[in-house]
Amino acid sequence: MSVYSNEKEYDSAVKRIKKMEKHFVRALSAQAELKKAVVAYIKAKEDVSALKEYYGSEQWKLDFSADEAGEFPAELKRGVLSEDGIWDLLEEHSEIAGTVAELAENIG
Repeated sequence: MSVYSNEKEYDSAVKRIKKMEKHFVRALSAQAELKKAVVAYIKAKEDVSALKEYYGSEQWKLDFSADEAGEFPAELKRGVLSEDGIWDLLEEHSEIAGTVAELAENIG
């Protein structure tokens, strides 16, 4: 004897369970991805702080001038000396902080 009174109710239950299972799998995946990203971003906090301190400092200005004068080897990666690179990173950091705060308020 089934808990459902007829085949139509049973079929509806199967359809509902399949739909909810899709929600369940997507939510689990999103949670795992978000947790991984949050942990990585927390670990990067020291990196952001170091870049914030470096950007605009006298040392950064000296390094920037040396780069402009062509004193560094061409193969040296120096994205930190682009005038917009660190600025954009710090702006994005502020935006992410706002997004995370909003998420925390509305997560329920």
